[in-house]
Amino acid sequence: MALSRLDNLYRQMILEHADHPHHHGVLENSDHQLELRNPTCGDVLILQLKMEDGKVSDIAFSGEGCTISQASASMMTDEVIGKTPNEIEKMVVAFSNMVTGKAETEEDYEEILGDASILEGVAQFPARIKCATLAWKAIYQALGENNKGVDGQ
Repeated sequence: MALSRLDNLYRQMILEHADHPHHHGVLENSDHQLELRNPTCGDVLILQLKMEDGKVSDIAFSGEGCTISQASASMMTDEVIGKTPNEIEKMVVAFSNMVTGKAETEEDYEEILGDASILEGVAQFPARIKCATLAWKAIYQALGENNKGVDGQ
């Protein structure tokens, strides 16, 4: 019984982020902008961010997508503000490992990813992994064109 209540809480949190996404819109004077598409289900994500003192100071995303991609983008934007590119890279790798089930070591996803760790259940739905990772790939690529190979894509 407690597990189903927890599952419902997670579902509600995902739906809340998808229906009322944080940092959704256009960011004036962004330093970095990137558009990514998920051809599998038609998700389109435009990510804009501003850097100050080597950290993400502001971020916004726009575009259209499924519930999982929108919720993941909303959660990702909450978690990366105030982080350096190196910290974000570690988060992206941890998120990718989490949703693909490829973690080589036991990681504390909640500590690394904050609320975005609730998307761990996406690993049970392989068709949704690309949806969940779209925003994370976008920030990884936006912060450094030399970044290659996040979850092999």
